[in-house]
Amino acid sequence: MSACRKLTAVLLPRFLESVDTFLLDCDGVLWTDTQAIPGAAETVDKLRQLGKKVFLVTNNSTKSREQYAKKCQGLGIHASEEEILCTAYIAAHYLKTIANVQGKVYLMGSVGMQHELDLVGIRHIGQGPDPIQGDLTDWVKTQLDPEVTCVLVGFDQHISYMKLIKAASYLRKDSCLFVGTNEDGQLPTETGAVIPGTGAMVHAVRTASGREPVLLGKPHQPIFDVLRKVHPEMDPKRTVMVGDRLNTDIRLAHNCGLQSLLVLTGISTLEEAQANQQSNSIERQKEVPDYYIESLGDIGAMLA
Repeated sequence: MSACRKLTAVLLPRFLESVDTFLLDCDGVLWTDTQAIPGAAETVDKLRQLGKKVFLVTNNSTKSREQYAKKCQGLGIHASEEEILCTAYIAAHYLKTIANVQGKVYLMGSVGMQHELDLVGIRHIGQGPDPIQGDLTDWVKTQLDPEVTCVLVGFDQHISYMKLIKAASYLRKDSCLFVGTNEDGQLPTETGAVIPGTGAMVHAVRTASGREPVLLGKPHQPIFDVLRKVHPEMDPKRTVMVGDRLNTDIRLAHNCGLQSLLVLTGISTLEEAQANQQSNSIERQKEVPDYYIESLGDIGAMLA
């Protein structure tokens, strides 16, 4: 059972001695919207100075690794493309090297996902606006591309009824692969607005098609498998997942045998973690962190 202990200055040296690799979530850990979380960039630098490997691991599929590297640069966070694992990249890697997709991909997703698919030479259709037109008599005559062998769903700001029709129609064929980048219900914001996440889109296609997707992002195993394929020397027991979501970041750590650290600058709260810890539910126990801390910047402050 995870301890859910506060990471204090007293516990920090022992914690750092037990970790070689830090996996850092982005939204809610390094930044919120377009604002860097105070002290986060300095903490990343200090961890590297201590000889720790640092990777950015995000479920957000709206950007490519190149775009994320530019965002990090703009926020003063040092990270190369090789140190960034976004689900746009994970999806392209999975379809190319694991699923071995040969035909076209019907993409419900972002320009960033399109870019990552282009980089590995996967043909795709569907990206961009596709508004509904006509009525039922027209919809049942929707033209489908016979070369499509996979439906890939990520964050799509242009989601529409027509896209749901096409995605579900392609998935009527059992041979058509259904892949979702993640199931995040909403994106973290500092306002009262609720911004639906990729999970809302994946579940819409799941409901319409009656098919279960292969899910790639946190808390599912494939995102860590891809990282270990590139870095086979990585020891899960000496790797820590640092995140703001209990149901993705902390559960990923449990699923992959990693250490876990919850930061309280994003979605999940300490009260939720403690309630999970006190419950008798085996599933809820998987969403209890080993440690928690107010902010990633606090680690850098303790190392000053």
